[in-house]
Amino acid sequence: MPKTKVLPYLEALFAVIVWGATFIATKIALREASPATIVWLRFGMGTVILGIVVIARKQFALPEKGEWLYFLMLGFLGVTFHQLLQATGLQTAKATTTAWIVATTPVFIAILGWLWLKERLNGTQIIGIVLAGLGVLLIVSKGNIKALFTGAEGTFGDLLILISSVNWAVYTILSRRELARHPAARMMFFVMLLGWLLVNIWIFGFGPGISEISTLTSSGWGAILVLGIFGSGLAYIAFYDALQEIPAAQLGAFFNVEPLVTTVLASFMINEAITAITLVGGAIIILGIWLVNRKG
Repeated sequence: MPKTKVLPYLEALFAVIVWGATFIATKIALREASPATIVWLRFGMGTVILGIVVIARKQFALPEKGEWLYFLMLGFLGVTFHQLLQATGLQTAKATTTAWIVATTPVFIAILGWLWLKERLNGTQIIGIVLAGLGVLLIVSKGNIKALFTGAEGTFGDLLILISSVNWAVYTILSRRELARHPAARMMFFVMLLGWLLVNIWIFGFGPGISEISTLTSSGWGAILVLGIFGSGLAYIAFYDALQEIPAAQLGAFFNVEPLVTTVLASFMINEAITAITLVGGAIIILGIWLVNRKG
């Protein structure tokens, strides 16, 4: 590996490890606060950090008049709606299950690319989509797929996490246009800022306001600081810095690390058991994603 590529690879690894840990941090924070409070604090911190970085890099510039509405839509999809789904879903879904469901996002990107952008899917990719879906069903049902249809296994939270994966795929496809026009950190700053402003409507209009903040313990604050400073700030910066140096296809492989990190951390930190069916289902998902992203 060339020396000049060592740092980008370390940045990519740092980002996916942090994002894998955010599912654990959210579960811990949910013991003391509602999803609205967690998302409001998390992305308030992330917006400040991204803003400081954009200014320090001398990349700050206001979007053009016609771009504000587009950024607002991306902020709603990528921050407000997405985090509402995930934080609410994690109230009942396991962190490990959530991570593996989210790992299938590249599959949904491929499907949406086929439906909307008329990108072709070959036989290998179709097999990969089927395998990834099977892996998710195995994990969510704990190996008893029939139980999903009777309600004996699976939670409403699992469904919300699945919807969030589809939503993130939509966001990814829609954000491609703006990434070609703006530095990644600047675009993410405005997307996160507008998304956070929409969260204000959620927390003050329909949520608890800021009353829960005063009741947070050191454990709750620790989890939220991990989410805000690392998950919504430093990890985004590291990932997009790495994207400038590493081809997207290679960078995508790093996301296979994320659910593995979550699985290990969930076992040690919140006592979620590592089961054989989780490992088998996870391996099937990774194989499916590899087939979907495989060229030729």
